[in-house]
Parts: sequence; C-alpha cells; structure tokens
Amino acid sequence: MNGRTNWAAFTTTEPALAKTVEERFAAYTHHVLATLRKDGSPRTTGLEVRFLDGELWLGMMPDSLKALDLRRDPRFALQANPGDGTGMGGGDVRIAGRAVEVEDPQVKAAYTKEVEPPEPFHLFRTELTEVVRTYVEDDKYLVVQVWKPGAPVRTLKRT
Repeated sequence: MNGRTNWAAFTTTEPALAKTVEERFAAYTHHVLATLRKDGSPRTTGLEVRFLDGELWLGMMPDSLKALDLRRDPRFALQANPGDGTGMGGGDVRIAGRAVEVEDPQVKAAYTKEVEPPEPFHLFRTELTEVVRTYVEDDKYLVVQVWKPGAPVRTLKRT
C-alpha cells in the first residue's frame, strides 16, 4: 500500500459504505469533479469515473483544464450525480483525495482495454482522504457518515 489509501483499502475496511458509494456512482454516467485553479479558486467540471481493479480512476481529455489543475495541485473532491428530483436513493456521496497521474504504459493499456476511452487521455488513480454519505432516515433524521483513513466511519444524526 505504501501508506496510500486507494479504493481497495477503503473497500476492505468499510465494505458496506463502499458498496453504497459505488452504487450511487454507477447510477449515472456523469459526476462533478472539483479541482483548484492556478489562483486557488475552485473549478467544477463534469467527469466519468471508474472503479476498476481496486482503484478509483479519473480519465480526462488531453490538456483539459481539470487535468492541468490536478497536475499542479492533486487535491480533488468528487460528487456523485444526485439524479433527477429529490429521491437520491442511497443518499448524497462525496469522495475527496489526491489524484496521481499514471504514466506507466502497461497500466494505461490495461485501463484502455477495459474502458476503451478516446485516445490520447490523461489517467489518474486516486488516494482517498475522505468519503462522505449524507441521507435522510425515517423522514426525520439527516444522517452523515464520514470516513477518513485510519479511522472507523463516524455517523452523525441531526433532526
């Protein structure tokens, strides 16, 4: 692991929350990625993500602004598409972490074989710093589950 927390490590420590998060991301194709611009202000853009081989992957068009942002500052936040209306089955989910660009041709080739992205492309694997799920329970409580590496899920309930 080399001290990094990838998707596989998160799934091993918190399988139920990981399953819910993956299901929320699988429900829609496009999600929202937040990166940091040169001046430190936030940039949000649409993005497709993949959970594959124990990693959460972010693929991007060549020299896209979000890819250039991540090359300069790897911090990101990723919000699952909430979908239509207010149903939000499974709740609202967010993932934060660091994106590490993958240059290894074998790794990119394996990803390309599985995903078939338009080429060329940037590929980033993620190191997680936080996973958050927010949902309503019994039409009464707002429940927030927060996971950070090295700690169990913390659950907060509000009325």
